[in-house]
Amino acid sequence: MAVQWYPGHMHKARKNIKEAMPQIDVVIEVLDARIPYSSENPAIAELRQGRPCIKILNKTDLADPETTSLWIKYFEQDDGIKTIELIAERKNQVKQLPQQILALCRKMLPERNLEKKPARVMILGIPNVGKSTLMNGLAGRALAKVGNEPAVTKAQQKTILGNGIQLLDTPGILWPRMNDQNTGYRLAVTGAIKSTAMDYEDVAMYAADLLLKAYPEALMHRYKFKKLPKDDVDLLESIGRIRGGLRAGGRIDMHKASEVLLHNLSAGELGRISLEWPELVAEQQKESEEN
Repeated sequence: MAVQWYPGHMHKARKNIKEAMPQIDVVIEVLDARIPYSSENPAIAELRQGRPCIKILNKTDLADPETTSLWIKYFEQDDGIKTIELIAERKNQVKQLPQQILALCRKMLPERNLEKKPARVMILGIPNVGKSTLMNGLAGRALAKVGNEPAVTKAQQKTILGNGIQLLDTPGILWPRMNDQNTGYRLAVTGAIKSTAMDYEDVAMYAADLLLKAYPEALMHRYKFKKLPKDDVDLLESIGRIRGGLRAGGRIDMHKASEVLLHNLSAGELGRISLEWPELVAEQQKESEEN
């Protein structure tokens, strides 16, 4: 599946980020804990030019905790990167976040007196990973519009927290072309791509295949199957039969079944599921290079 969704404001956002970056001390990149690799925009590594980076793995309540631990070890192999696990919807966690970020900024900027000169921190990330929710939580008030679909924030927003940190939020940016089809699928499954820019059935087939291989027990439990469906098509047809996806003549409404599976997955109704892990990504990268 080729996903090419790059609205004009994203091009403008990238330009603005590049212009503002010389004034930034630390970059915060918000990632979706279910897809840390696929939600990591390669353009951000290029734009931050080696500056210290705090990667916030958001939505950890939806991700497989063992897999999240693997990703933390993976990212922190780089001395300039630190990670924080987060559920941005939980206010008590977000309240503690400024002190966590401040402590990391002190370590990353040891020569800086943050009381006299606050660390200038830019929040970056792809659409729909929770940047605006995070920004509002850190500030303790509504600074950014929050929505459950991508491309809600359209411009940079700045605020001083008063605790040694000055924050700059930006619109979520994807990259103009995704050469890795696995990345495109995973972004679509988790809602980073607008539904109008993807084929529901195609995306659901990808999710179904992954779930059958990695989380068969979750499928059995959620849909009360007596036996595990044999493949992705069989899984969607089985979901259609038990979730009101039958048309006249007993035909399966595959679009309806696809919507049910993707909704159940994104809402966490299948349990805590990660769609990628470091070893899988390495294998897929190798296959891509060989092909």
